[in-house]
Amino acid sequence: MLRQEMLRINARIPLTNFGISMLGPALLKFGSEEQKLDHLPKIARGEIRWCQGYSEPNAGSDLASLATRAEDQGDHYLINGQKVWTSYADKADWIFCLVRTDNTGSKHEGISFVLFDMDQPGVSVRPIKLISGSSPFCETFFDDARAEKSNLIGEEGKGWTIAKYLLTHEREMISGFGTAPKKSVGQLALESMGADTSGRLANGILRQTIAQYQLDTMAFGATMARVGDEAKAGQGLGAASSIFKYYGTELNKRRNELNLAALGEYALGWEGEAYRGGAVSRDWLRSKGNSIEGGTSEVQLNIIAKRVLGLPDE
Repeated sequence: MLRQEMLRINARIPLTNFGISMLGPALLKFGSEEQKLDHLPKIARGEIRWCQGYSEPNAGSDLASLATRAEDQGDHYLINGQKVWTSYADKADWIFCLVRTDNTGSKHEGISFVLFDMDQPGVSVRPIKLISGSSPFCETFFDDARAEKSNLIGEEGKGWTIAKYLLTHEREMISGFGTAPKKSVGQLALESMGADTSGRLANGILRQTIAQYQLDTMAFGATMARVGDEAKAGQGLGAASSIFKYYGTELNKRRNELNLAALGEYALGWEGEAYRGGAVSRDWLRSKGNSIEGGTSEVQLNIIAKRVLGLPDE
């Protein structure tokens, strides 16, 4: 893959954002021609950085219980409510957001999918500091924020269908965490522990564990490549995205555990050159969040059981 080759030669990734990985596919499927012409060129050129307004304090895995509301003001909506775990909201220009436009039906009905500017009165953002020391997530508050009716995607009250479709692309994106990183676990272990007389990693037990991980990563990468080809041929991922999200998450967690083992005591430091600036321990802590974001691992396993394997509810 292009991304892996660029990582291998230590080249900067040219463009990566939620506009490309999540919103773009949703606009292509559900947006009007005017909306596509307005937003897709800006996404492709990297002019607009997007964030995702999905989770709320009382609506995480049960996302359909969201309470952020949009009041109809004729040609626009007034948005009031709160989102949480909004990735990079403090750096985003626009947000794609789920809001409730009707409370009279079931909780899955009356949800709409709207786009609006983050740089306006009525939008405030507060970064959340994680245990890893970084703050990629934010709390986001809306107090009469304005969303133009022209930026309602699809029909009013039918946003849940768009939300589910977009989630398949988010889960596919998260599954990519399980593919090959810039520096392999084997390379890191060799640098830290050294090689035996035959040039192999000196620690035989760790060498075997890393070899199994690398085989699993190669198999996962080959599967992702095949699925990518199927997607290009017009076959959507659907519920299968939950398989990739779950397995990619587990691979990423395994890699970070192995990185800790490879560096030994030098993986425990929080800062300083000898401890690589604490990157290994910080990344290990951050990887735990992969099991929650984009739908918890438990939710993914339920989806796989019901929609992929066809197992009964009981």
